[in-house]
Amino acid sequence: MKVQIEEMRLDGNAIGGLLREIFTVEMTSAVGTCASCGAVNEVGRVQVYSHAAGTVVRCPGCEQVLMKIVRGGGRCWVDMTGVRCLEFVLD
Repeated sequence: MKVQIEEMRLDGNAIGGLLREIFTVEMTSAVGTCASCGAVNEVGRVQVYSHAAGTVVRCPGCEQVLMKIVRGGGRCWVDMTGVRCLEFVLD
């Protein structure tokens, strides 16, 4: 019996527990791959620039933007467009 894709679809609440588990781990030892040049570095090795508006994270190889993080009003916005892949160990 072929399962229809709509029968498998859930809303974003279904991954709430998974995301909470993932983002409560030590991230400086996580390994990211730059979407621009393909360099692989630990998060602890990237270049970080903090400004009043937020934080910009750049690749140490090609200096392209990996992430942008903005905090304010009890919220946080994380743009990881420049990261092709992020690998980390779950505790």
